Amino acid sequence: MEKEKIEYCLNCKNPQCRTGCPLSNHIPDFIEQLKLENYEKAYEILCETTVLPAICGRICPHQKQCQGKCIRGIKGEPVSIGELEAFLGDWALNNKDALKNVYIKQGMELKTNGKNIAVIGGGPAGLTASAFLRKKGFNVTIYEKQKDLGGILKRGIPQFRLDKQIVEKTIAQILNLDINVECEKELGKNLELSELENKYDAIFLSIGANIPRKMIIEGEDLDGVFGGNTLLEKGEHPDYHGKKVAIIGGGNVAMDCARTIKRLGAEKVIVIYRRSRAEMPAEDKEIEDSIKEGIEFLFLTNITKVLGNGKVENIECIKAKLVEKEGETRKVPVYIENSNYIIPMDYVVMAVGGKADKEMLENEGIALTNKKYVEVDENGKTSYKKVFAGGDVTGQNSTVAWAARDGREIANKIAEYLKD
Repeated sequence: MEKEKIEYCLNCKNPQCRTGCPLSNHIPDFIEQLKLENYEKAYEILCETTVLPAICGRICPHQKQCQGKCIRGIKGEPVSIGELEAFLGDWALNNKDALKNVYIKQGMELKTNGKNIAVIGGGPAGLTASAFLRKKGFNVTIYEKQKDLGGILKRGIPQFRLDKQIVEKTIAQILNLDINVECEKELGKNLELSELENKYDAIFLSIGANIPRKMIIEGEDLDGVFGGNTLLEKGEHPDYHGKKVAIIGGGNVAMDCARTIKRLGAEKVIVIYRRSRAEMPAEDKEIEDSIKEGIEFLFLTNITKVLGNGKVENIECIKAKLVEKEGETRKVPVYIENSNYIIPMDYVVMAVGGKADKEMLENEGIALTNKKYVEVDENGKTSYKKVFAGGDVTGQNSTVAWAARDGREIANKIAEYLKD
């Protein structure tokens, strides 16, 4: 790590970078220890708030979070917080016992307190909750529907953005806290909440919201129309060579789909977004990288129909303009009359967000909000007495850091709930 990047931090007395970090990491404090080359102490400081530094240091939208609040960024370049966090996270991953040793130093007992917690879902929220629950003395078992843990970290974020070896090492560090795992256990299939309630003192539901949303437009069910989340999760792609592919959406999932498909040989990949570039939720770096890789963008445009005889052949688009509307926090796209036009297309990927598995949740008897997410109270508790929920399944901000924060906070709520 370049010393200039470490020394660049001013160690502000009122660090705004912390307010921009979803996990509220003690950023100037850990960087100050990096200046002293006291990596162990720096890692201890990070471990107070996170167990995913090597991951969040790479994939967080830093310019919209911590670095976007950095005082040095007002008149120049911000501190390279993400890079410094990833550097320290990588240093810790070289020792499988690093996290365990820190937790023991911070008060974790090797023997558990006799209370058992089930965590359903092994993504960032579930992994983080499991670590903090174990730190507090609980015996933790993670139930995961896939053959291994990781969730979106392993099946949603492409390898070119996040090396899966880093994910594996991070998971190994967490499991090394003596956390139990049962894979290929899916809620509503071979796992029932009612049975788990009899076995555990508390349950944390962190299954995400990865079912692709539909746009409810004509032709959406034609062969060749895919959900962005499903494509990334399953990795089951058609042959894109010589084909034209439209990606609908403006978030990081849309960028990940576009870049993945371009790398798989598509002749042309076009991202269609109904607002302007300034409003795109995707990180600027992801947009810039997409442009460099030859991906095209159609801004202020939306898709109105998918056309074809049994399979995708064309798409109909319409142009839009942005207008301010009362009660809205950002400008709203309004479609321009008679601006429709046709583009030849072979495949369409809908990357317009994910939703929770409403049918399964209702079958399990869990109360949902009017937006069909799991309903929770101020303590993260669901309609089930012992069941807490957090992360995407409750409709929270859908980034890794926000999911991890939810996992950590729910761990605190469960500890409070089970306090003697």
